[in-house]
Amino acid sequence: MDPDADAAQLDYADRLEDMATASSARQGRGGGGGRRGGRSGGSGGRGSRREVDLSRALSRLLRHQAGNAGVELDREGFACLDQVLQWGPIRSLAPTFAEILNAVHNSDKQRFAMKPNPATNPDLDESSTDPSDWLIRANQGHSIKLDSEHLLKPLALPSKEGDSSAAVPDGAVPVPPAVIHGTYFAFWPAIVASGGLKPMGRNHVHFSTGLPEDAEAGVISGMRSDAEVLVYVDVAASIRDAAGIKWWMSDNGVVLTEGDADRLVPLKYFREVVGRRQGVGVLWKDGEKAADLPEGLKVRAPQGKRGGGGGGGRGGRGRGR
Repeated sequence: MDPDADAAQLDYADRLEDMATASSARQGRGGGGGRRGGRSGGSGGRGSRREVDLSRALSRLLRHQAGNAGVELDREGFACLDQVLQWGPIRSLAPTFAEILNAVHNSDKQRFAMKPNPATNPDLDESSTDPSDWLIRANQGHSIKLDSEHLLKPLALPSKEGDSSAAVPDGAVPVPPAVIHGTYFAFWPAIVASGGLKPMGRNHVHFSTGLPEDAEAGVISGMRSDAEVLVYVDVAASIRDAAGIKWWMSDNGVVLTEGDADRLVPLKYFREVVGRRQGVGVLWKDGEKAADLPEGLKVRAPQGKRGGGGGGGRGGRGRGR
């Protein structure tokens, strides 16, 4: 695999995500609010081309290109904002500090986070507009290798399963009721053939805690809105089985895993797989095959995707956006 070509594929998919987000917003589906980071319900995710270009450049640098650009990420994935602003594609946009804040706080998918830089801003003054006083990171989606335990919060079962009042370990997040990976008809056969979901070019397989239309549930990221196949994973079973699969949650509510020792989320943990388009019903149930894709199905491979989490070649990627 050519690392430069693979990075280009990842960058291209991020660009497609931004374009799809902007298109959805223009069609009136970008609303919501109340999520961490102060997302503005009034903006509804509607972004100008300049805002999309800035979000795209930040994603490219902080998820994939920091090392090549000479920008150092700390163990939590944060970089010095003043260094980030010097990277060519971002410097060419000459964003103001207010535009950076807008990209962080008003992003429909809450892709980024910022915090004061204690090295240059020891008082942690959040009123500062000096970029050197701030750190910025991408919340998830990295191909740059980072330690998950520093970037993300672990998912855990309560100390007494079945007791809703039982606590999870300090710093952990309870396993959500639903953990769903969105993929496409074109990639489903490769996922089955490979034995499950794989991170492919990313560090993690991505999952949502609901469907993209679940605005009332606060679902803002983790799955592309055009996903055709929904893979519901039994996270609790994988934890009880001590399968070696660690599960995490990002600050913007995306569930993530590197998979087991083989970097795989095995088929046996697929609680249910259902089609979301063209009348396709249940394909997988309780870890077992329920049906094949029907004949005559219109199958397309969406641009920028490289395999949808299966073990296929260079055509797709194991991540729900």
